Amino acid sequence: MKVNFLGTGTSQGVPVIGCECNVCKSLDFRDKRFRTSIYVEAKGVSLVVDTGPDFRMQMLRSGIKKLDAVLFTHEHKDHTAGLDDIRPFNFSQKMDMPVFARRHVLDQINREYSYIFSDKKYPGVPQVESIEISENAFHVNGLVVTPIPVLHYKLPVLGFRFGDFSYITDANFIPDNSMKLLEGTEVLVLNALQIDPHISHFTLDEAVQMARKIGAKQTYFTHISHRLGLHDQIDKGLPEGIALAYDGLELTLD
Repeated sequence: MKVNFLGTGTSQGVPVIGCECNVCKSLDFRDKRFRTSIYVEAKGVSLVVDTGPDFRMQMLRSGIKKLDAVLFTHEHKDHTAGLDDIRPFNFSQKMDMPVFARRHVLDQINREYSYIFSDKKYPGVPQVESIEISENAFHVNGLVVTPIPVLHYKLPVLGFRFGDFSYITDANFIPDNSMKLLEGTEVLVLNALQIDPHISHFTLDEAVQMARKIGAKQTYFTHISHRLGLHDQIDKGLPEGIALAYDGLELTLD
């Protein structure tokens, strides 16, 4: 299985135009982050989790030419705003794009992209096959995906597990049943927004504590805000087996 971190950033804490702070002035490419998303390729299946506002540039930058499905963690715009840009895959693959999400997420997408689902479609609009999922495991062309229910303050969000790889973003609470679903995870991805307390995201310290509790051999933090600080400085201070992810990071798992 291959995993590509298409984006590890967030709209939270975005600096004002002309900001002169250390992160803005950093020449380290790891401090330049698109909105959070990953690309997973396994057993001949290729999919992305979330299509944020940077989706088009993420696809171009990564050179991804095949996409079998889109999985959505939740309905916030920083995770759904790029859905329109699946059109090139519609054209090249000559198929509707399967979109997997909970019912309330599909309903939100239907409202925000009403032109996609209109009875009288404008020529060239994205072609989408909406597939409702629950908290039960499901298949994408034979690839088993296990949803991991978490909470983003009071909003239900899904993480996803693919084999020994688990991905959770936009969370500040993982219930006991979901902790059981994470048992045996070899590589974990978890959100770590900033150092200061936040109402709906794990802070850096909270993410470290949760990573230790889950006990994966390797944990990567994502959904990193501008307020967290410089990648190099934060990454050096993390415990062994925990690291900050960055845009373009690629993993190869057995």
